[in-house]
Amino acid sequence: MKPIQLVDLKNQYLAIKEEVDQAVISVLESSAFINGPEVKAFQSELESYLDVKHVIPCANGTDALQIALMALDVQPGDEVITPSFTYVATCEVVALLNAKPVFVDVYPDTFNLDVQDLERKITSKTKAIIPVHLYGQCANMEAILEVAKKHNLPIVEDTAQAIGSTYTFSNGDQKKAGTIGDIGCTSFFPSKNLGAFGDGGAIFTQSDELAAKLRMIANHGQSRRYYHDMIGVNSRLDSIQAAILRVKLRKLDEYNDARFNAAMFYSETLGKSENITPPFIADFSTHVFHQYTIKLHNVDREGLIEHLAGKGIPSNIYYPLPNHKQGAFAHVDDGSSLPITEQLGTEVLSLPIHTELSDEQLVYITNSILEFVEQ
Repeated sequence: MKPIQLVDLKNQYLAIKEEVDQAVISVLESSAFINGPEVKAFQSELESYLDVKHVIPCANGTDALQIALMALDVQPGDEVITPSFTYVATCEVVALLNAKPVFVDVYPDTFNLDVQDLERKITSKTKAIIPVHLYGQCANMEAILEVAKKHNLPIVEDTAQAIGSTYTFSNGDQKKAGTIGDIGCTSFFPSKNLGAFGDGGAIFTQSDELAAKLRMIANHGQSRRYYHDMIGVNSRLDSIQAAILRVKLRKLDEYNDARFNAAMFYSETLGKSENITPPFIADFSTHVFHQYTIKLHNVDREGLIEHLAGKGIPSNIYYPLPNHKQGAFAHVDDGSSLPITEQLGTEVLSLPIHTELSDEQLVYITNSILEFVEQ
């Protein structure tokens, strides 16, 4: 049996080595390293895949979020609502603009933003809402859209973990994650479902006006070369990464299917234990399983992690300390409690999930988990 990885990037690369190597060589031979044809082609192909009017490639997912908030004119003192149970980048960009992240709780089943808590946290200073499509499935966007419309607030979707996931509205309409709100943001960090071989990100929007502004901000605030209409940043997706992403985009649905099949094996096997709650899949969203995250009950989590490590099985906790408890956000801590978020931090454990998991590895992993939790 091959060694088990949380994300097996090497064997994924070997399966597409010929295509990737040729794509990279083509860029090297063209010497079009910045904003070359590969970037423009990837942009167009991702627009088609997502059925979105505009894709603005950028340097990474954190930049994507910051540029989105800048395009919405978030100013110092403004409030931006975000779940606390997310990677720090979602909240970090708010603080970088000297705005205030306002943390909301999440649902105990989907781990996504609690819409009732969202509405409770809206004030006259609220400037935007950032729902996070955590672990691979969409937040309840229809309900979030209703709240946003009621309060006239824009939505920035953080879809770094859910690219390729599909949201189904109550009327049967469907949209891809990241194309439902005003702006969508994603990351192409190597471990993502659509991952580059370095950093990368992108911003999505259906709005011509926002797209023009997002492009300007990502390119030093330029409307044309050397004419800077606003303060911007330097955030580009380089041509080599775009060429690699073009290859992998063609396989994204296949990759997501492989993750889903592995997840279903996990859930069917681990769900037999009273001490484990497998991931819940909402009826309004597909799940692309960027992470496969279980909840443990009456189990020594650290002991399980150590037990699995001893058997060559990596695992991780996403996330052990919620953002509203992080020292970086002590200055905005109002002392309020987010009970579900805080509880999840003590219960969750993420298992290996990627495109290269074999049946032999899945059986070995699940048997090793049950051996510990059922003792």
